[in-house]
Amino acid sequence: MAADATGDRAARGDITSGGAASGGAPGGPAGNTATVDLHPSLLPLAFLVGTWRGEGVGGYEGMESFHYGQEITFAADGRPALGYVSHTWWADEPRDGREPGSPLATETGFWRVQPPATEPGPDGKVNRSPVVEVMLAHPFGVAEIYVGTVTGARIDLDSNVLIRTATAREVTRSVRLYGLVEGGDLAYAIDMEAGGKPLQSHLSARLHRATSA
Repeated sequence: MAADATGDRAARGDITSGGAASGGAPGGPAGNTATVDLHPSLLPLAFLVGTWRGEGVGGYEGMESFHYGQEITFAADGRPALGYVSHTWWADEPRDGREPGSPLATETGFWRVQPPATEPGPDGKVNRSPVVEVMLAHPFGVAEIYVGTVTGARIDLDSNVLIRTATAREVTRSVRLYGLVEGGDLAYAIDMEAGGKPLQSHLSARLHRATSA
């Protein structure tokens, strides 16, 4: 990552090597969440339900790195979609008019799960992992749809479509990786393609569970 390449690689490594194998399956020790009102189709995402808080690091080509705080809530209400809200705030030294606690980004949307694919992909293989669809809206004029897969407690969102208003920042693509890591924390990494620059690391964070419902 432009902000902290070592930290970003570590986060990805933790998810890759420990996410699905660290007891993070729905209902397991690391994914001990209340599943009341959880639609049956969302069982592969049961480990996400609740509120998560922690800190992350951000950066990009031409941007000075920074630290931020974050709270994410995944909420179930019986329908076949998890409600999702994320708030971030400045958690670094005062800079560019920002003080610790100054609000940064907000995301709202929904996460859904579809049955695994039945047809072979471009590599000729059939991916048996459930399909995850994520719809997100941002206050800076961008809406996104992600499509990916969930395997154990690892979620790869590698297909992305963006819609931008005429005044929105020039973001053209983004991919995301989420997963449970050692201790039951939720870690993620986000790569972004923007401003004519190639796809590269942008944000990563590790969040602890604050509530389970």
